[in-house]
Amino acid sequence: MVVERARGESLSMSGSLQSLCWGSSAFGGIVSSYFSGSLVDSHGVRFVFGVTALLPLLISAVAVLVEEKRVCVPLNEPSLPSAGLGFLETSKQHILSLWTAVRQPNVYLPTLFIFLWQATPQSDSAMFFFTTNKLGFTPEFLGRVKLVTSIASLVGVALYNGFLKKVALRKIFLIMSIIGSALGMTQVFLITGLNREFGISDEWFSIGDSLIITVLGQASFMPVLVLAARICPEGMEATLFATLMSIFNGGSLVGGLVGAALTHLFGITKDRFDNLTTLVILCNLSSLLPLPLLGLLPEESSDLSSKESSDVEMKTI
Repeated sequence: MVVERARGESLSMSGSLQSLCWGSSAFGGIVSSYFSGSLVDSHGVRFVFGVTALLPLLISAVAVLVEEKRVCVPLNEPSLPSAGLGFLETSKQHILSLWTAVRQPNVYLPTLFIFLWQATPQSDSAMFFFTTNKLGFTPEFLGRVKLVTSIASLVGVALYNGFLKKVALRKIFLIMSIIGSALGMTQVFLITGLNREFGISDEWFSIGDSLIITVLGQASFMPVLVLAARICPEGMEATLFATLMSIFNGGSLVGGLVGAALTHLFGITKDRFDNLTTLVILCNLSSLLPLPLLGLLPEESSDLSSKESSDVEMKTI
């Protein structure tokens, strides 16, 4: 739905719909995140799981308000499924159409870069066990951190929408990757306790660190979402966009698995953190490895004009 509506946006409004959607998601996180920790402390895990299982039912109530118009496809259109075909034939047509779209250079080259960008190793799980087992952060405090990161996501969306929409994708990724890698090194302060020597408690340092890193991460991921929406051809927006997002999430999964392998290799467990500093440094430096492949991204910004967007769609089809 977002892809279909984003296609009609003007140059000045390009990316605004994606910003609105992800900003709304961040706002929802602000509303719920703090209580996710405090309710665990006061009512237990089972109660929280029950609440979170019921809340998504609200989507069903909202869904009835959505109006969807059927797309009329000409019978002689070779690249899209035709009316009157059986399930197997229609599925085959969908797969062929998806393959035709994905194999276009303006689709698979940016997708390949984002996959590699997401697939760099991560130390999040090791840091989670360090903060909970070593530093003693409670679920209630982790809820506060989640609240801060939700606010930071909203700030990141606003940063992109206000200042970065017209900046070239390559420049955004270059600058954000370098700054993000440098700021990620600040986790070493938390591990070694250096922050306490500067008079900053572990809690405040963790909140500030999460705030800054989340702002940069959200601001750098917004152009990915806008670009993915722009390159989806008409008639198969949901299929291709879901495929692109699955590939990006698959990159994150690979990064988590590589990070888990490195965690095991360094002998880090939920109670032993001797080599955690080395792991954090290695993971942050590895985030710079995809930068030589920035040429896979289009030179222009994600803020494409309607004509440029139309040209991309026609080439993709």
